[in-house]
Amino acid sequence: MNRDGHHPADPTPPAELTESGTSPAERVEAQPWRALLEEIDAHGCAATGPILTPAECAEFTAMWDDLARFRSTVDMARYRFGEGTYRYFANPVPEPIMALRAAFYRGLLPSARSWAERFGDPAPWPDDFADWLDTCHAAGQTKPTPILLRYRRGDWNALHRDLYGELVFPLQVVIGLDRPGIDYSGGEFVLVEQRPRAQSKATVSVLEQGHALIFTTRDRPTRSSRGWSRAPMRHGVSRVRGGLRHTLGLVLHDAQ
Repeated sequence: MNRDGHHPADPTPPAELTESGTSPAERVEAQPWRALLEEIDAHGCAATGPILTPAECAEFTAMWDDLARFRSTVDMARYRFGEGTYRYFANPVPEPIMALRAAFYRGLLPSARSWAERFGDPAPWPDDFADWLDTCHAAGQTKPTPILLRYRRGDWNALHRDLYGELVFPLQVVIGLDRPGIDYSGGEFVLVEQRPRAQSKATVSVLEQGHALIFTTRDRPTRSSRGWSRAPMRHGVSRVRGGLRHTLGLVLHDAQ
């Protein structure tokens, strides 16, 4: 992305990932961002090409048992969030995760600013992701938000939004770490849009291993007879029918 917030002609992403050569953040940069932003504008979500190799997915999954990496563990059933478990990474968040957050932030910044303009809202997001986190921390949102999620057979996640304070980045990312149809079945990602004066619209996505899904954090702009309206969005996970499903969640703002 250029410093003026515009993307040059989209590069062609690799059809398959090798086990070495480029970093995950470089692969994010190589995605067809123009097409992704158009898809996000039209539907509130978009699937990327491959971001992580199978070996890198396994490295993230293996972090689950290293409790020193995490600041808290949430049993979803206890809070009636669904069934399953997720863990928030503690500071210092692993560098590959921070690099992924920064790369997605840069790619999604044009959409964030465009959406704010349509809503008539402030656009508090600076060019640099580290500066944005500094803004969050100055406002009291100091807790890291990247999460590792684990679902077993029968687990699911209720529709929700990841809002942790006044400062919010309007888009976030989830990356599949296991192979759908092989390591687990079911567990589709569900995004529901509440449409003004109409029935809700659901989008159901299968998370391929190593691929990311970008989706709306809170509201997306939709055209109406009076200009732009806010369409509230919520996301969740359908029931896992078998196996073990892990994902890496990248919220692009920190928490109170």
